[in-house]
Amino acid sequence: MLAKITAKNQLTLPKSLTQAVGATEYFDVQARDGQLILTPVRIQRGDAVRAKLTELELTDIDMLNAVAWARAQQSPPVLASEPEAGYPAVQAKPVATSKKRSDK
Repeated sequence: MLAKITAKNQLTLPKSLTQAVGATEYFDVQARDGQLILTPVRIQRGDAVRAKLTELELTDIDMLNAVAWARAQQSPPVLASEPEAGYPAVQAKPVATSKKRSDK
């Protein structure tokens, strides 16, 4: 099968080939012995990350404490509900959401 590369270095893959490898948006591209090797890559989306966090029973407080600990690069994090002497407790802050305004 032939595929033509455009002046902008874009290549359109034939539909029959993309269907053969399954639905994917990204390909790992390598040049080997004068050939281009395209390998489909499945990118994990946010849903997979959220599912893993739920599976591990990690909370927002856990995440905030982990970030605070990593930024401080010192003692391990302490849950806000269980502060100990010498360790700062991290309180969860509400996340601001943008509101769409319809001023006409």
